[in-house]
Amino acid sequence: MLDSKVVRIVIADDHPLLLQGLKELLHQKGDVELLGAASDGATALKLILDSQPDIALLDIEMPYLSGLSIAEECRKKQLDTKFILLSYHKEPDLIAQAKSLNIAGYILKEDTSTEIFKCIDEVMQGNSYYSPSILSTATTTDSKKTVNLDLLSSSEKKILKLVASQCSSQMIAERLHISERTVEKHRSNIISKLNLAGQSNSLSLWAVEQKRLIMAL
Repeated sequence: MLDSKVVRIVIADDHPLLLQGLKELLHQKGDVELLGAASDGATALKLILDSQPDIALLDIEMPYLSGLSIAEECRKKQLDTKFILLSYHKEPDLIAQAKSLNIAGYILKEDTSTEIFKCIDEVMQGNSYYSPSILSTATTTDSKKTVNLDLLSSSEKKILKLVASQCSSQMIAERLHISERTVEKHRSNIISKLNLAGQSNSLSLWAVEQKRLIMAL
């Protein structure tokens, strides 16, 4: 770690045990100041905008807003905060999206304890740091899938747009005045029509990756 400056950090993860473990890990270092912690994306975004930390350490999947969506929103507001994402996912599409948003760091959650401080150090020096296993997967695997969104009905397209906007099934049901069961049925049909079944990333993650394409429907 750099010893010339205290690094001001905000963290966010919707899993309580992981969030607590991250707090304890960061508290081991005297040159890190933890400004706050959040358990969902909306709270994390507000915390970042209010405190403008040096680094935001975010779970990639959270209620309301994903780590990628938060980073994109902060970029629009021209914040200087650098972003490090934590995830179990290492699909090339996600890595490509993270790089397109100039995400400074991307660490697999299983590697957090061994790589987090090296990542923070590299990021604070103006470099990027992606877990070696992530880069290996990204360069040797092509998981992009050609899909035909015209196969979807108007109702399915409407629901897919809401999924891409990080809405849960409950939120979609309330917004469209339908039951959650109906929403889940539509989601299942979307997965089937787009041949997404068996993918390691969920429909929600895929929709976030393809948000720009989906919102143009």
